[in-house]
Amino acid sequence: MTIGKSSDRDNAPSSVEPTDDAEQAADAPSIGRVLSAARIEAGLTVDQVSTSTRVRVPIVHAIEEDDFGRCGGDFYARGHIRSIAQAVGADAEALVARFDEAHGGSPASKRPTTQLIDSGPIKVPARSRPNWAAAMVAAIVAVVGLIGFNLVSGRGGHTGTGTGSASAPLPSGSGTGSVAPVTPTVQPSAPAAIAAVPADKVTVKLVAEGTSWVSAMDGNGKSLFQNNMSGGQDQTFTDPKQIKLVLGNGGAVHAYVNGKDLGVLGKDGQVVHVTYTPGDPQAG
Repeated sequence: MTIGKSSDRDNAPSSVEPTDDAEQAADAPSIGRVLSAARIEAGLTVDQVSTSTRVRVPIVHAIEEDDFGRCGGDFYARGHIRSIAQAVGADAEALVARFDEAHGGSPASKRPTTQLIDSGPIKVPARSRPNWAAAMVAAIVAVVGLIGFNLVSGRGGHTGTGTGSASAPLPSGSGTGSVAPVTPTVQPSAPAAIAAVPADKVTVKLVAEGTSWVSAMDGNGKSLFQNNMSGGQDQTFTDPKQIKLVLGNGGAVHAYVNGKDLGVLGKDGQVVHVTYTPGDPQAG
């Protein structure tokens, strides 16, 4: 009788523990809820999280709703969860571990078993070396061919668009002068900036070759523009009296003033203050 009672007593705790673990797992917030709460607590919007992590807005919304099907697979889902968690201040590794536990573990945990099975009698590295060598040779040949093509086509294009000094003025009539802007994205903008220049006004066109903060004011002190410019963006300002500019990075902004190409307005990182009036451009 004594043995029977102790056996019942030993079995009692083991029947309670799984119930407590199940209740704790059920009460724990989901991955999406953890990320959403952390984002709100950090004072961030979904758009801001998307910009900092480069994860598209619809996917951020889907992950916060625990819909990982839009991530394109478990590999990408892990990366998105980690990036978003780091952006909002959540425990990235803990959330990725929860995702792996719910989706059958990470690929890294399965890789050693496969390697032990396959690496016995078959020497895979010895067979793969010729393939890598062939791929590298093919890549080198392709790069050399591409460089040669660009050199030949670049020489042929000298007579059309020109590759002369950026400081030489571009003629306002034909658009076939010897000036080439610093980057190809600026090239189409030069003729357009020169073609429509009122004779009785000052016209300034700015084209971003990098990233710079730009402020523009008219002759009455009214603000015309205050924002960042980057990636080939352009802005055109016209006023009867003057245009006053402040550039946070003079080496990143290409200027066309009253139909003339002035090139970049400063050095990289240089803060530039200039004023232009009708007639020949000159810094005020």
